Amino acid sequence: MRPAAEAEKIGIPSVVIANSGFATLGRITGKASGVDDLRIAEYPGALGIDNQGKIEENIEKFLFNNIVNGLTRPTAGGKAAGVESRWNPREIVFAGTPEQVNGFFYRQDWTDGLPIIAPTTQRVEEFLRYVNCSPDKEIAVLPPAIRKAVPWNIAVNAVMAGCEPFHMPIIMAATRALGDQRYNLNNMGSTSGLLPYLLINGPIVKQLGIEYGAQLISRGPNPVLGRAVGLIMKNIAGFSSGKNYMGTFGYPLVFTLAEDEQESPWEGFHVEHGFEMKTSTVTLGVTNNWGPAPSPTSTSDKDGAQVILEVLCKELAKKVRLYHFPGTGPHSEKAMITILLSASMAKSLADSGYSKQAVKQYLHENARLSLHEFEWITRYTTAKERSSVRDKAKAGVFPAEYLGAPDDMVRLLSGPDIVHIIVCGDPNRNRIMSLEGGHADPTIKPIELPENWEELIKDVKAVE
Repeated sequence: MRPAAEAEKIGIPSVVIANSGFATLGRITGKASGVDDLRIAEYPGALGIDNQGKIEENIEKFLFNNIVNGLTRPTAGGKAAGVESRWNPREIVFAGTPEQVNGFFYRQDWTDGLPIIAPTTQRVEEFLRYVNCSPDKEIAVLPPAIRKAVPWNIAVNAVMAGCEPFHMPIIMAATRALGDQRYNLNNMGSTSGLLPYLLINGPIVKQLGIEYGAQLISRGPNPVLGRAVGLIMKNIAGFSSGKNYMGTFGYPLVFTLAEDEQESPWEGFHVEHGFEMKTSTVTLGVTNNWGPAPSPTSTSDKDGAQVILEVLCKELAKKVRLYHFPGTGPHSEKAMITILLSASMAKSLADSGYSKQAVKQYLHENARLSLHEFEWITRYTTAKERSSVRDKAKAGVFPAEYLGAPDDMVRLLSGPDIVHIIVCGDPNRNRIMSLEGGHADPTIKPIELPENWEELIKDVKAVE
């Protein structure tokens, strides 16, 4: 859709062919790219499951005239996309009871469907005490709406989500990550249902009681922190379910993790990525699944560490995005795996001599599938795959081992570094979980604290 918009802006008529239900997404994408009226021709139904005859029939009956009309009508050119005009942050948009406020915000599509806390001026200003810049300072410009995220509108969404004022530095850092090009926010509307999640590291975890142990995503402040990011994606970035947020089965709420740095036998995720242990950070990841959580159990013939590694290899082979993992080079689609390990699992691996990097290397070498099965998956689980695995191997997109015999076992991971490992969850349980991502790199940002942070959180510590 974006290439068509760029063509339109230089006067070349273009038509986007989209499946049913994606016309609105095309127009929103065009507008965000600077074209107010991108030409759309809808293909009815799901192209991926139609046979050749049905495809030809639909092209003849539904697409052909729309394509011709779109390409032959005069182009109006495109307006350059930009951030919204100046706004009055203290403007009252509605007055009423809490129930009336919730109803109004719901009808405006400003909520996630759950009740909100009314973002009054007084509440928003209380949140702004925890940032070290002016309320209208640009923090990020978030696609696809291309709107500025500033402390004021970030705080509005944090209030609505149910956050406390002292959570504001975390939400600010998460917003910076959303706006980072590496996070590739523009492509988060995929029908696979990609979902952001937060990972918090450093001293702020214990300072603010962020949960990192048993049931962590459901306890303490973790749910509201994730919800705030979800509302920012909706109200600032402009993602709206059914319009440009197109997950086939929808989305759960954005969730929040914190690493169990005390029980982990390895360095924390933020230290692994170049930050000091005393620095607090937020990492924004992405996944399109939550669960299941296998429970590796050792037997007399295998030690616990070996069982854990073998179970992980089998889990990776189940991930639907595995057909992208072996790809190499600049044009390969991003695919990341984040593995959650309870502390007991991590310690079992460490006691057997495995560092975090050694675990990643083992998975790279041993997460395998037969070439025949891999070929079947790439052919029948994605409509995008029109070239064979062998063709990709010949072109250098896949490694040479993909030129082998059907029964040959081929590696699923392009390298060890697409795997990320986080120690969290109930430390007394032998559970693991693997989260598969796509389109986005996990993006880590330091949490910037106000100069009087220790003074501001005195009351928080007193309550604890």
